[in-house]
Amino acid sequence: MNWRRLHVDTRPLRRRDFRNLWLGQMVSTVGAEIAVVAVPFQVYKLTGSTALVGLLGLASLVPLLFVPLVGGAFADALDRRTVVLVTETGLAAVSVLFLVNALLPRPHVWALFVLQSLAVAVYSFGRPALASVAPRLVPDEELAAANSLTSVYSSLSSVAGPALGGVIIATAGVPWTFGIDAATYAASLLVIGWLPKLPPLEDVDRPSFRSIVDGFRFLKGRQALIGIFAVDTNAMVFGMPSALFPAIALHRLHGTASTVGYLYAAPYAGALACSLLSGWCSHVRRMGLGITVMACLWGAAIAGFGFTTSLWPALLLLAVAGGADFYSAVLRSTMLLRSTPDHLRGRLLGIEFMQVASAPSLGDLEAGVLASLTSLRFSIVSGGLACVFGCVVTALALPKFLKYDAGSDT
Repeated sequence: MNWRRLHVDTRPLRRRDFRNLWLGQMVSTVGAEIAVVAVPFQVYKLTGSTALVGLLGLASLVPLLFVPLVGGAFADALDRRTVVLVTETGLAAVSVLFLVNALLPRPHVWALFVLQSLAVAVYSFGRPALASVAPRLVPDEELAAANSLTSVYSSLSSVAGPALGGVIIATAGVPWTFGIDAATYAASLLVIGWLPKLPPLEDVDRPSFRSIVDGFRFLKGRQALIGIFAVDTNAMVFGMPSALFPAIALHRLHGTASTVGYLYAAPYAGALACSLLSGWCSHVRRMGLGITVMACLWGAAIAGFGFTTSLWPALLLLAVAGGADFYSAVLRSTMLLRSTPDHLRGRLLGIEFMQVASAPSLGDLEAGVLASLTSLRFSIVSGGLACVFGCVVTALALPKFLKYDAGSDT
């Protein structure tokens, strides 16, 4: 085995602009994840209501359904560096407002909901521009490596950030989490300011409803792109049982609140481990086939998780699922960027982010309702098997997706 092809491909880090962007985003992402636990903690501390904590998800879901589409249109029409710079400035400002509210003698609950929705809206607006910067900083043959490297800090932040946030809340208080989050944006703003300008490469329509529709119109008849969305939506709707983790931890595994945290962290831990062994992704040509295989592995691991009755097998299977999802995500993102012309990348990435961010909420709904009508095991196992079945159906219905060859981009 060629081990050099297995470990993470670091070639993009040799390019100064990408390296600076990567370092800045790593710092700010860790800061953001530290603050992630503070908002639901504050809401519960102030109200004692789990229902209100649950409604925070609704405050996040609403902007996710349309803001990425608008942000994608702006990303294609304007200088992408400027869009990202404005977005990061806005996120820093929202963190400061969270801090101000936390420092009040009696923080306002309504402010937490408003700021949560605002933070998601600002991030969703800038996400397509940020995601479409890499193709302008690295050559096509390094896109998979760039996506893998981005996922390294994303996975690390998802594992370590909430844990650090909990420690900081316990030792220093909630305001410190928001203060650290706001401070970390300084690194991101600094490196974004160092990037070269990234204006559109050709004439692009001004942001409008028509330009957003053009993004959806581009998908028509392109099986390779449709397959990306179909496979991931299928996996998230049927194979995402995270809403059941509290019940599984307490009643199936006979654990505590810490056990719930372990279940939520396990997929990200698996993704982090696989991100360090992602060099092979740079050499995959049959990306549609790779995405299908990894999504099937995700579904199979989730189905196996449904049968577990002890903690360590449960964590292992969730880690396997998270690793498979990581590889699938790298291949999906690379395939999308390679198959889309630069003047449409922002809009297509906006559509992708809307789908990726909202589908898990539907998965939570599906898993929760089915579990209430049947059982925890039936909901999880049937969802995992439905994920595998859906991947097979998608592959048969979209043969050009399955046969996509990165060497020819067809």
